[in-house]
Amino acid sequence: MTQQAEPGAIPEAVPADGKAESGDGADAVSRTGAAAGSGSGSEEAHRAQGRVMHPDGFGAAFCASMAALCAEAAVAGTLGVLVMLSREHEGLPHGLMMIAAVVFVLALLGVLVSGFVTAAVVMPALALARRVTRRPGRRDGPLWNAAAVPVVSAAAVAVFGGVSALGSLSPASPVKYLLWWASLTAALLPATLIAGVAGRRVREGRATRMARRVSRDGALAWLAVGAVGAAVYGTGLVSVYQPPRFETEQLAGTWTDGRGGTVRLAEDGAAVADGLDNYVWDGTGKDRPKDCDGAGTWKPVKDGGKVEGMSLRIGSCELKRNWSVSGTVKEPRLYHEIGKPGSGKRYVLTKIVKHKK
Repeated sequence: MTQQAEPGAIPEAVPADGKAESGDGADAVSRTGAAAGSGSGSEEAHRAQGRVMHPDGFGAAFCASMAALCAEAAVAGTLGVLVMLSREHEGLPHGLMMIAAVVFVLALLGVLVSGFVTAAVVMPALALARRVTRRPGRRDGPLWNAAAVPVVSAAAVAVFGGVSALGSLSPASPVKYLLWWASLTAALLPATLIAGVAGRRVREGRATRMARRVSRDGALAWLAVGAVGAAVYGTGLVSVYQPPRFETEQLAGTWTDGRGGTVRLAEDGAAVADGLDNYVWDGTGKDRPKDCDGAGTWKPVKDGGKVEGMSLRIGSCELKRNWSVSGTVKEPRLYHEIGKPGSGKRYVLTKIVKHKK
């Protein structure tokens, strides 16, 4: 008797390579999982390495402080130039190449100085604030960073002021030291606060691009200041300073230094000095004033037909000076530099104008 099997009772044949395909799939899944695990592990390792290399956010704080100081310098420098244009000044560089060279040198100098100031003052202020907040009940924040700035500024003024006093053998007045301290504190406060925020974001594990943001906002502020200044001068609200233009006869008259010294310039070229200061080198590298009394001569100094000043000669006290014209037409002044070249110190004479009754 032949036994018949029910249809479907015999299992279908499994392909021989089915097991292999199953094995390959398992291997592929295993490799994919391993690769994913490896990628995740490498990413975690990279993050852990970053946390180990920069646990306190020093680099982010340093870069943010430099960016803030550079932005402050650019905005303050632009404001200074705009204000200087409306007042008496020696003159600005002319020519596109000269202006570009000056801007490049100033920008490079600003970066170097900002790095030095950050290392010398800003980072010590942040370190002081963090040290103070390590005590129980105190939390690191912008208030502690701001409170540390005046302390570090006072130390910096004491150090550099002491070195300057030793070099010149004459300390400055206490008021000057106080002004230096106040100015340094005001200049460093924004940079310190920004650097503190950048460092704190890194310590908390948050992404930070503070230096880039500060550079962008600083550039926008600089452009805004320049645009406002150009509009003010372009519309004529403020005029650029121009030295007064004198004729030779307008220099004639009596000029005084405000301290009792005078010189009378006659229209025929004669000059009479009475108590006029004559600055001469005393052998120690400084100009010392000596009273000059006597008669002499003067003549205008011209450049391209324009009176730029006058030359004064008093033989009795060996005074030989060229004076430059400054001030305005209503309030003319004559001056010459004293002290070291570029010191900015001047001996100034103002003309005594007799008003008609």
